[in-house]
Amino acid sequence: MKRTTFRIWRGDGTEGRFVEYATEVGEGMVVLDALHRIQAEQAGDLAIRWNCKAGKCGSCSAEVNGMPRLMCMTRLSELPAGEPVTVEPMKAFPMIKDLVTDVSWNYDVKKSIRPFAPRPSDRADGGWVMLQKDVDRIQEFRRCIECYLCQDVCHVLRDHDLHQRFIGPRFLVHTAALEMHPLDTADRTADLKDRHGIGYCNITKCCTNVCPEGIVITNNAIIPLKERVTDRFYDPVAQLLRIGRRGAGGR
Repeated sequence: MKRTTFRIWRGDGTEGRFVEYATEVGEGMVVLDALHRIQAEQAGDLAIRWNCKAGKCGSCSAEVNGMPRLMCMTRLSELPAGEPVTVEPMKAFPMIKDLVTDVSWNYDVKKSIRPFAPRPSDRADGGWVMLQKDVDRIQEFRRCIECYLCQDVCHVLRDHDLHQRFIGPRFLVHTAALEMHPLDTADRTADLKDRHGIGYCNITKCCTNVCPEGIVITNNAIIPLKERVTDRFYDPVAQLLRIGRRGAGGR
């Protein structure tokens, strides 16, 4: 066991500051373990959101030494030895208290995305025929645990506060899972351009870098969606073909 100093953000939506606590830490401990010890022994009113402690619920998202992380999956042995550990709430969302932020905006965003709309069954038993490669393509996106670390690190939300114009990487992943589903028939391309603000993303890959599930958000979800928008609205050849079809009585 060794004694480690933690600088923890304490406050609410109006004011706050970093408060230092020193506590004993042992081999294998994660940041959340240390915070629970501090909460039990020194700061009973410290607000922390957590649930599974297994890296699958996404509840304990925070910023550790300036990097968005899951506190339950961040081992103290991975952090610089002999230096204070700084823990603060996610910056892209309104503060509630201490390390807890209000992430309810994300739930409203999800409701704004056109839902799954399957095509009619093509089998007598009411099922569908799908290629395995098409099914495999979207399985990566289903690993998302909605920790919102990608939302937190996204500069469009974090630095520019464009929450009313941009849905963020988490929900571009959700949209990609729907758009690439072999059964889905809904068309979300215009929404991506006009309502969901995909043009604000400049593919810095910061969201991919912080994803605890290893989802390749930028390359596998966002860029293919950007390509769909570009093909539909900005490709001059495609626009000429559409004009030609309309002139010939098509759509």
